Amino acid sequence: MDGSKPDPVILWPSLDELPDWTDKYFRRTRDVVLKFGDAQVVYAVFMRRPVLYAGRLACEWLRHICRERGQTVEIEERYREGDWVGAGEPMAYIRGSFAALVDLETLFLQKLGAACVAAYNAHAMCEELPHVAFLAMDARHCAGTEMAELMAYAASVGSAAARRRVGAVGFVGNATDATAHFFGETEGRGTMPHALIGYAGSTVRAAEMFHETFPDQMLIVLVDYFGQEITDSLAVCRRFPELAEQGRIGVRLDTHGGRYVEGLDTQASYEVLERNAPKAIRGYRTETELRHLIGTGVSAAAIWYTREQLNAAGFRQVKIVASSGFSPAKCQVMALANAPIDVIGTGSYLPAEWGETYATADIVEYDGQPRVKVGREFLLRSRSHTP
Repeated sequence: MDGSKPDPVILWPSLDELPDWTDKYFRRTRDVVLKFGDAQVVYAVFMRRPVLYAGRLACEWLRHICRERGQTVEIEERYREGDWVGAGEPMAYIRGSFAALVDLETLFLQKLGAACVAAYNAHAMCEELPHVAFLAMDARHCAGTEMAELMAYAASVGSAAARRRVGAVGFVGNATDATAHFFGETEGRGTMPHALIGYAGSTVRAAEMFHETFPDQMLIVLVDYFGQEITDSLAVCRRFPELAEQGRIGVRLDTHGGRYVEGLDTQASYEVLERNAPKAIRGYRTETELRHLIGTGVSAAAIWYTREQLNAAGFRQVKIVASSGFSPAKCQVMALANAPIDVIGTGSYLPAEWGETYATADIVEYDGQPRVKVGREFLLRSRSHTP
């Protein structure tokens, strides 16, 4: 993200569509309040786990709907975008008409919680691997276009926070045109899926087809389709030696967890890390960490081995693009092994435990009188925090 704040796109549902998508008890409460008299209320919004604040799209939607209703709403965002927020800390106070706000809670919380968790995850990944460029490839894993918008936004927030804090490269682009603006881009990035290689009949032929069609694009080639990651990587580089020398070729490792990268097994993987990152395997490691280090799929050993083979063949300028389950935990292990990754394509910053994404909004004040249900008194703390 380049620091600019593009206009939000999430304005759905509209005011007319709102009743069908909000909890019924909120709608009925609105009817009761309209019958017996409105009140000015203050909502406190919080989450039950640490997150990074990513509330801009949710707040803009709320302001938009209130304007449509001819109402004003005051939103005191207690944190800047990308700030760390502790569990239970009110991240925003919302003041306005009870009748105007009560039936907006469902949709507001939907747009807030998951974005804050995803931003936290994206930040953790970028901070662990500050020299690696990330591409947001979450769209295919999202439950519809609105979620895809929120998740791309969240990745940009987490990335920007890591860039400020540790100088990380962070997320430099994403997979779709619609959300590219969050990363300062005008269009999405990407070259080929496995289906193109299947269509072409060989990895080299798929590379030829792509380069002939898009000669000015960087050539990033999937190399795991035939289970010959090293053979096909070298074959593509030899087919396009000038592009390889210019650093305009990237080999993308996306090997699934059912097998090792070509040329590796458990023992060979240990040997690769012993040569390149011995500290990574000389201490105690959990089963999950060992899998990321020397297991099947795109392990740290697989990345180091690919780099060794490319260098030995004279292709030191060729980039390595890694994908396949690059979650915060996997990125942490890659940092431990100092894996020579140039780019990571991932959607694994999406929340893994959906229950952790639930944001809560409680009313803490009615017509100036503090009041909240028993057990939530912590929300009545001083609201003097300044971002």
